[in-house]
Amino acid sequence: PGGNGGGWVDTFSIRYVDRYAEQLWDTLFAKAPEITLFEWSALTRPIVPGDRAAWEKLPTSFNLAALRETWKANAPASLPEPTIARAAGYSLEQVDAFLGKLGQPIGIASYRPAHAWGEDFLHNYFGMIGIPIDLQPTFPTNASTVLLTEAAGFDPEIVAKIKGQLRAGKSVIITSGLLRALQGRGIEDIVELRYTDRKVKAREFIGGFGAGDGSSLGSVADGDILLPDIRFLTNDAWPVIRALANGRGYPLLLMERYGKGVLYVWTMPDNFNDLYRLPPAVTSELKNFLLKDFPVRVDGPSQVALFAYDNNTFIAQSYRHEATDVVVKVAAKFAKLRNVVTGEVIAVSEPEPRRGRNRTPEEACSAFKISLPPHSYGVFAAESGVLTAER
Repeated sequence: PGGNGGGWVDTFSIRYVDRYAEQLWDTLFAKAPEITLFEWSALTRPIVPGDRAAWEKLPTSFNLAALRETWKANAPASLPEPTIARAAGYSLEQVDAFLGKLGQPIGIASYRPAHAWGEDFLHNYFGMIGIPIDLQPTFPTNASTVLLTEAAGFDPEIVAKIKGQLRAGKSVIITSGLLRALQGRGIEDIVELRYTDRKVKAREFIGGFGAGDGSSLGSVADGDILLPDIRFLTNDAWPVIRALANGRGYPLLLMERYGKGVLYVWTMPDNFNDLYRLPPAVTSELKNFLLKDFPVRVDGPSQVALFAYDNNTFIAQSYRHEATDVVVKVAAKFAKLRNVVTGEVIAVSEPEPRRGRNRTPEEACSAFKISLPPHSYGVFAAESGVLTAER
């Protein structure tokens, strides 16, 4: 607060021009009050499309062909090619049409004390698997769910603050990095876990808990994911999502009750990029716990972000190189989604049955199937009422 007021977007080291537009949109979708465009001489250079052959002929949010057509019709002959400044103008003008219809941004409360470090940039990865983050420099005591990474360990009172949340009947999710940082600092009063120096190579996952129970959440096809081995006492803590290595289960998400609340420990892969390789069913199961009180969620592959607002509007933004299908889930009271830009109305999809015993129950919800072109966003409003033939 009082320092950087928004986003910094520059033209350097951009692999494709769509990424420049995406940085502008990310800043605007987050409702940041300022954007710094760096720097003037670079903005006057012609647009370099970059490596975008996979989607350049598709109707993506950044339409370079349409931008060039408009440029040729209006620009002076002395400027035969559109500049980066025009790319910025095009991107900003496009979202001007609907930004005012969005409420205030919301996300899962997460605490990072000033000047703290540890599991650096991990919150960015959470956003890229569809978990919107509200990062705060003070502990969010009013939040029903708090997500804490290793950086929260810089607060000398963090264990007491976690206990306060749990005694109040709230949920706290800590990462394995924070568990390691808090060993010997009182976390043992809450749960008897131990972060070991052993590693696990896993590629299969199951959900649910209990001896012999649970159901498959899929597997990783292109190699193992390296995870730390978190040791726990059976019947003291319960692994609700497990990674399998040669038939043996290791906790990916542990659950422990304390006071009136619930503590979860989320095991982070050694390489945070491996969060993107988790099967979609795994990230969906994670969201059953992390986003259980959140008004909207997006299930599907990684690198699709969710921007949510307090007036039942949201944006699903895909950074993927190919068209992507996702499922949006909102409260059951909403019967339809309206595309804020096009006016199209989307009907509720048939619910998919959940298979397997001891799976986490989902709240009743309305689900909608949405297709996103590569490097594109969709803006939607959840609405109640009876669906009509309007399209």
